[in-house]
Amino acid sequence: MAVDRRENLRAADVDRQFVAERLKAAVDEGRLSLGEYDDRLKETYAARTYGDLDVILSDLPGFRPVDASAVAPASGYAAGPTSPAPVGAKGQFGRQPHWLLGIWSGWLIAVTVNVVIWALVSISNNEAVYFWPMWVAGPLGAVLLATSVSTYLAGGPDAARELKRERRRQRRER
Repeated sequence: MAVDRRENLRAADVDRQFVAERLKAAVDEGRLSLGEYDDRLKETYAARTYGDLDVILSDLPGFRPVDASAVAPASGYAAGPTSPAPVGAKGQFGRQPHWLLGIWSGWLIAVTVNVVIWALVSISNNEAVYFWPMWVAGPLGAVLLATSVSTYLAGGPDAARELKRERRRQRRER
């Protein structure tokens, strides 16, 4: 039985999406013009094999096909296109979680507004009034903390979306 070479194996939607994201990063870095990006994006979504996808990324820095890599893929898995992680990414648990910044900044703004209102009321009464902002900060912060930790440990909100997409794909294939 002949062993299939990687470049002849069929690419999946997730592989095409990976290449599309790498092309977007190349545009953001100024490595591709918008015209080149558009052409390559069309080629990406028309690609059928890993070899087709490799050609699209071959002239971008940091790209190295698995066949030319010093790191061998785990046996039993078809290797997808490889590229360095996006700027700021360090792996599943070490990447910069921008979504955490977004949800916690909302909490911080709400708590800050409530504390400022409490301070103004205390100043106008010439005495410290009951510190009611703790009822905004405490319970909301506890729920947000539990949600943040569980989502972060699960791989972030993108992992949940990918899992849903994969389940839908599997249902369609049945």
